[in-house]
Amino acid sequence: MTDQEKDYVREQIVNAAAVVFGRYGYKKTTMDEIGMAAGKGKTAIYYYFKNKEDVFKAVVEKEAAQLEQSLLEAIANKETPEEKLKAYVYARMRAMLSLSNFYDAMKNELLDHLPFINNIRKEVDNKELELVKSIIQEGLEKDIFQVKDLNFTAVTIVTTLKGLEIPLFLENKVEDLTMYIDHLIYLICYGLFKR
Repeated sequence: MTDQEKDYVREQIVNAAAVVFGRYGYKKTTMDEIGMAAGKGKTAIYYYFKNKEDVFKAVVEKEAAQLEQSLLEAIANKETPEEKLKAYVYARMRAMLSLSNFYDAMKNELLDHLPFINNIRKEVDNKELELVKSIIQEGLEKDIFQVKDLNFTAVTIVTTLKGLEIPLFLENKVEDLTMYIDHLIYLICYGLFKR
């Protein structure tokens, strides 16, 4: 089997595992279920991965990369910092809806025993903060935004979005996503005070 064929099979396993983990969660998923979903025997799964944790790590890393890619693509063709900020927020919230394993890994304290989880959390948080800071910095340079502290503002925005995830996803208010995001962007850009 060539390296390209091995990569293809590994990718098939990761994609199948993402579905199984998304359906049953990390704790309840078995290697047999991953193998069945991938159309492979359990032995074949162990050829590519050491254990269930290793498979889950590959799934979460893939979904983290998908999140990063979707955020970068969302802002790529936007011209103003306000458009970029709005596109970033929309893309982030939509990605969290579709990346169930990543979302679970980032929020589920029961997975804290997996050593790679905190590393992925930190890496994703840092990349997201840098992206938001770059958008704000562009707004400052173009004299569109006015903030007291660039870092604190970026942390506040990212933290606010994380806080919105639970009511939006658990209460299944996806149809209200546009309304929430528009309101959030308005508050971020224009604040509460009358001008």
